[in-house]
Amino acid sequence: MVGIVAFGAYVPRLRLNRQAAYDANKWFAPGLRGLAKGERSMANWDEDSITMAVEASRDCLTSHKAEDVRNIYFASTTHPFKDRQNAGVIGTALNVEQNLSAADIGGSLKAGTSALIAGLNASKGGAPSLVAAADKRMARVASANELNYGDGAAALLCGTENVIAKLVGHHSVSMDFVDHFRGDESDFDYGWEERWIRDEGYSKIVPPAIKAALAACKLKGSDITHFIMPSLMPAVPKQMAKISGIAEGAVRDLLGANLGDTGAAHALVMLVDALEGAKAGDKIMVVAFGQGVDTLVFEVTAEKDKLPKRKGVSGWIARRKEEKNYMKFLAFNDMLPIEKGMRAEFDKKTALSVLWRKRDMIYGLVGGKCKVCGTVQFPRSQVCVNPNCHAIDSQDPYAMAGLECSVMSFTADSLVYSPDPPGYYGMITFPEGGRFMADFTDSDKDQVKVGAKMRMTFRIRDNDTMRGGFKRYFWKAAPV
Repeated sequence: MVGIVAFGAYVPRLRLNRQAAYDANKWFAPGLRGLAKGERSMANWDEDSITMAVEASRDCLTSHKAEDVRNIYFASTTHPFKDRQNAGVIGTALNVEQNLSAADIGGSLKAGTSALIAGLNASKGGAPSLVAAADKRMARVASANELNYGDGAAALLCGTENVIAKLVGHHSVSMDFVDHFRGDESDFDYGWEERWIRDEGYSKIVPPAIKAALAACKLKGSDITHFIMPSLMPAVPKQMAKISGIAEGAVRDLLGANLGDTGAAHALVMLVDALEGAKAGDKIMVVAFGQGVDTLVFEVTAEKDKLPKRKGVSGWIARRKEEKNYMKFLAFNDMLPIEKGMRAEFDKKTALSVLWRKRDMIYGLVGGKCKVCGTVQFPRSQVCVNPNCHAIDSQDPYAMAGLECSVMSFTADSLVYSPDPPGYYGMITFPEGGRFMADFTDSDKDQVKVGAKMRMTFRIRDNDTMRGGFKRYFWKAAPV
């Protein structure tokens, strides 16, 4: 049988306080008062849909070998590159390249479920498929979307062995019902009137799709234990469930109070949230609406209880820092032209030839381990750094991204340009050996100290805006 083998998620640490955002804009948009409750996830300045997808994928692969993955599907409506395979960057960061098929899927809020269907179909032959979805959507200042959206990612590993949630069936329809859109030259969504979307879109398109899916699975609405349907209109999922004969108690929370809607990723984020607490025999229906409908039904198996613990949605949500500085939110999203000073004026051109030759080191954080003396070092070099060895061409590739490290020395630099000053960086060292100078991220003054335990996280190093926005990625150290 084919189904979900493992799951993972990622939610940025920062949480924008919605009341703070409302207070900054109420002079212009007092009507947003009803949305000024709770908080929404907010990506750091060095995060985008690729970095979040990498973190979700790492969480998903906690108990599995990344090199076993044969297909990667990356769903997003905010792919950082229009003409570069974004899924390929994720594969390289996970140290998966050989025998790998990678594809980007976008263009609709149901891209996440469309990618999941593709991953499940590709896995039927026994080739494990990783499905990752992430979105970091922009919204106009003082808009409802600014408060309703959230940044986040989810990842699911599909396969045929040790399945924790088997696929019972799926059904899809495609139709060009435009409830909102974002043109090629726009950074923001343009939405149509809510009542029309509800009455002509959801009410007429979704129920028949659910009915067809239930029929294909030979189930009744009352058989569904968990009903997942993202929507910016909170009443709609309950309405669709009622029409379809699904119990109101089965409707899953939209996670709006402390996360927000994560776009193309949200159906999968909610699915991961459901899987965390699901029991064997539970039937989960996932419905994604966006120029049509994807409907999938899964049945949780006993294998789910054997899956090792991972952070998942709940773990990342618990790791939070409240952000009440609305100006910082605008600056991190390039909505505020800040005087960066002359120290920010340096050429960020990436040597693509070097990036290609050293991609395992730069994107995969692969160092070397001497097969003569066992010394670990980063970066890998021709000569072993052990003064008692100095063996030549003796190093095997050694992945270091998943290793815990500690701070050997650090600096909090208020002179160097940083989008979030001061800039923290320092020497980090790994237990088995190897050390290098690294930038720190998601770090506060009381967290950065000599001996502090850190984890490695894939982030944006800088952005070459002079040449069309080539983002340079590397690994940074963050508090455990």
